[in-house]
Amino acid sequence: MPPATQAPPPPGPALELLVHGVGGATPQEMLDDPQVVRITGDATAAIYRRPEDTDAEQHPDRYRDRPIEEAYCWSNLTSGNGSRALWLLLLPFMVVNLAHWMRPTARARTRAVRLYGVLVRLVALSLTVLLTAAACEVALDLTAWQCAGVQACSGRRSWLGFLSSAQGGWWSQPGRRLAVAALVPTALVGLLWFLSNRTWSAYESQRPLTGAVPDDADPGTGHGPDGTAATTASDPALGRPGFWYGRRLVARLRAAHTAAGFLTVAASVAGAATHHDRAVTGPVPGVLGRLIETTLVLGALVVLWVVCRRGRSEQRLDNRLDRALITYLPGASLTLLVLTGIYAAWSRPGWVSDGALPGHLAFSVVTLVQVLLVALLAAVSLGLYRRTPEPRTVLYGLGGPVVAMLACALGGVMTGGVAQWVADWLDGPGTPGMAGETIKGPPVLLSWQAAVIPVLLILLVLPGVLLLVRTWLKARALEPEVDREYAPKLPDPARTRQIARIRATAALTDSAPWIIGPVSGAALLLGAAAVGGAWASGEVPGEAMKGNGPFAEAVAEAAQSTGSWMIGFGFVLFVTWGRRAYRDASARRTIGILWDVGTFWPRAAHPFAPPCYAERAVPDLVSRMSGWTGRTGGRLVISGHSQGSVLAASAVWQLPARTRGRVALLTYGSPIERLYGRWFPAYFGPGPLNGLHRTVRCWRNLWRATDPIGGRVGFDEVPGTAVDRGPLKDPLVYGRTPEHPLPEPVLGHFDYQADPGFAEERAALLDRLDPALPHQATTETPGPAPSPRLSGDR
Repeated sequence: MPPATQAPPPPGPALELLVHGVGGATPQEMLDDPQVVRITGDATAAIYRRPEDTDAEQHPDRYRDRPIEEAYCWSNLTSGNGSRALWLLLLPFMVVNLAHWMRPTARARTRAVRLYGVLVRLVALSLTVLLTAAACEVALDLTAWQCAGVQACSGRRSWLGFLSSAQGGWWSQPGRRLAVAALVPTALVGLLWFLSNRTWSAYESQRPLTGAVPDDADPGTGHGPDGTAATTASDPALGRPGFWYGRRLVARLRAAHTAAGFLTVAASVAGAATHHDRAVTGPVPGVLGRLIETTLVLGALVVLWVVCRRGRSEQRLDNRLDRALITYLPGASLTLLVLTGIYAAWSRPGWVSDGALPGHLAFSVVTLVQVLLVALLAAVSLGLYRRTPEPRTVLYGLGGPVVAMLACALGGVMTGGVAQWVADWLDGPGTPGMAGETIKGPPVLLSWQAAVIPVLLILLVLPGVLLLVRTWLKARALEPEVDREYAPKLPDPARTRQIARIRATAALTDSAPWIIGPVSGAALLLGAAAVGGAWASGEVPGEAMKGNGPFAEAVAEAAQSTGSWMIGFGFVLFVTWGRRAYRDASARRTIGILWDVGTFWPRAAHPFAPPCYAERAVPDLVSRMSGWTGRTGGRLVISGHSQGSVLAASAVWQLPARTRGRVALLTYGSPIERLYGRWFPAYFGPGPLNGLHRTVRCWRNLWRATDPIGGRVGFDEVPGTAVDRGPLKDPLVYGRTPEHPLPEPVLGHFDYQADPGFAEERAALLDRLDPALPHQATTETPGPAPSPRLSGDR
């Protein structure tokens, strides 16, 4: 008689946790139900279910053939109310923050890795100084110094009456005008500090609940009193306890950048007063000016020390705050600014404002420093890449320097656009900077930078045309392949061309680095040339080229006027777009797509960048998966589309091992390797993704050739361990059929659930998460062979 066998335990409940992608989504759309119920979370980010699924765990019989579905909606983190439109003004800060995370792969935390982080933080600091200097240029130089000091200009602006030198009032002295105008850039710096502090509290202050190392861990052993082990530098970065909690660094950088802004304003106010006191013997002791300048230099050195001294702490959950630093550094800088304003407001009879405010050289210095920092960053990146080359890494490891240069170029265009537009507005029909006009205008460098913009655009046209031709040729070459794939009974050339064109266009994403790289390199060289031209001539291009022939003079004037017009138009368009997004929800969602991609990463380089939504979303997902599987003992598939797949993978990295064994990962339309693996190799390159592939219970990735964002993961080398399924057919059918009487659309990046393979892969993942059946020893005829293992199972 055969031995009695115990019946296998029934599988626990199954849950599919849906995570949407870019552009935002409503829980009604995700669950395909107009009525949804919030299970947990708040108005910013929450988990929803259908009303009939709210108590699903209490009725397992209803869900034997399908998983419980719930949706995690995080769209309000990036595209919620109208205030998000103001984040457009922080675009250069967001871009330079991305450069921090584009470091090439390194096997250990070497000096080169630390130097890379320091250089990116210094570039970010230069952008804060540049923004503040632009605000000082508009408020102090163009308005209070130049326009208010010239009757022809101030007479057209009634709101400048009490500051006008023609009025002869108490505020008409240049120093007092500067002290009043300094309130504008000071308020701007204060607003940036407030927004950074407020958004941290609202979005990023979610302390991770799992996988954290105790604060009182022994620094020698890395273990806490309960034996919890700290992570090591060899662990995947996104799985470290402190990766999604950068509170200490953000607070330090916020204090340093705020102080740098205040010191920049103080230097702009003090520069004119000390310059006058050194040139003329007056009632103000000269030692006061020298003392203020010395204090400003010391303050700048302290700011540099704070920025360079410490980077991110990821190996453990760091809850400490450098309270003395974050309190006293901005406070001391603001106090120095107030004292500088009092010093400038001291009565100086006979002082008149003539020409431009002293300190125009500062823009050239900042630009030159940015060029040098980016060049050093490129050298460090190349060194890191040569030590650990990854063939899929964009631009041979130069992605970070290229993006940092783009951030500097964006900052220069935005600041130059503001200065040029305000100068044109104040001068009325005149052209600031040209001979015979009422005001001298903005710094000469800004005019030279405007003049090189048409050249940069011309350089951009050639690779753009080549790329379009290449795409057209590729689409023509794909047409026979489309016909072979579908083998239509009635071929339709227009339909074939449509599918081939969409596939060829989707491949343009992979060519983006070869457009961005040359543009960034040209911007670097042209920026250096603009600095050289401004220093050598000291005049705007149109004036500098006089005497070199009528053709050179005409070209210079045309380039300057065209570039100035383009900068001014771009700035107005930028503000108009932000104003429209403030009022229009659809436009706000479009801007939200930009933030979905750009603000995934924590603020590691610039504290005034838009907030990182993943520091809220990842702990939310980790907490939900750990809590649900621990409470129910059930199986869970986290299902992520597009950017949601990146969030899902990041959350799985953070899971404890006991939870990860009950979780499967399903990604579709995922940029995790195609974009993140190439641009952020240290965090999503082959090494980290291989580690995720080995540790996750099972992982499946769906992709289409028509998808411009999602792509393959690429782990197909070993039979039975492939992650990818695809390319999925898109469209599902070529023409009209009895089952599909109407033409099927090309879905591209969306509606992956419409493909039959989606439900198949989800069911297979849940099957692999079932409890293992007990082994039955028998000498009888063996039964059927076990079913093949699902690809990606471990």
